[in-house]
Amino acid sequence: MAHPRQAPTVRLRRLAMELRQLRERTGLSREQVAGATDINRATLYRIETAQAKPQVRTLRALLSVYGVPATRQDELVAILKLAKEESWLQGTSEGLPDQYATYIGFEHEAQELLNYESSFVPGLLQTEAYARAAIPGSDPELPPDEVEKRVVARMTRQAQRGPSLPLWAIIDEAVLHRQVGGPKVMRQQVERLVNDSEQPQVTLQVMPYNAGVHPGMHGSFVILRFSEGVHDVVYIETSAADLFLDSEKALQRYNLIFERLQATAASPTESRDMMASLIRNT
Repeated sequence: MAHPRQAPTVRLRRLAMELRQLRERTGLSREQVAGATDINRATLYRIETAQAKPQVRTLRALLSVYGVPATRQDELVAILKLAKEESWLQGTSEGLPDQYATYIGFEHEAQELLNYESSFVPGLLQTEAYARAAIPGSDPELPPDEVEKRVVARMTRQAQRGPSLPLWAIIDEAVLHRQVGGPKVMRQQVERLVNDSEQPQVTLQVMPYNAGVHPGMHGSFVILRFSEGVHDVVYIETSAADLFLDSEKALQRYNLIFERLQATAASPTESRDMMASLIRNT
């Protein structure tokens, strides 16, 4: 039975990016590096895309070809060893799609999350009842056991989220009115949003209907920010595939979009009042 591929950690992704940059700076192709090190070209591609962890001797061979000083080699070997440390996800990811597992791994290591949602409550702020209605409702082909795995993963994400991890979430007003799971489930969900919005690490804004056209209308996204030395990532979930964007152009574009959403949406206080009013009237 095949084992699911483990989600790459941020450290592994950082190492993969540095190896790719080192090769490109030397002007060597993957074919040339393969010839100089006897490392299979396909293996080199998997290493450079964080799909495989290199062995220490493989890493040393690559770094020698790239002319990396011994001190820096030792630093990169240390990163490799840290990248082998298991996270909570690696014990619970069986049955989850690779891309979703990858996202959860990145989320677990992020230093800050910026999330715009046009249709759903952000996963980190969902009640279990809401999640149990939203997951199969948005993907009716999911069998019950896979629905259960995703619900468990979502609740575990919330439990594992560090208490100091800043989350800035902006949701469309339609999210508050869409009856996911029915009136009782939605009332409990909105009550939780009000409570969460009062936590110091959570900033929650609502994009009101009267805001008119805004840049978030193209769809939901998450900007994951990491510690210095690791590129940020934009995550976009679609029904066809999940996208991970980390180019400077994409990051600039989505950071600008989020800044405009922050400026257009109701303030955190206004948003809390809007949700509280909705609870009183239901």
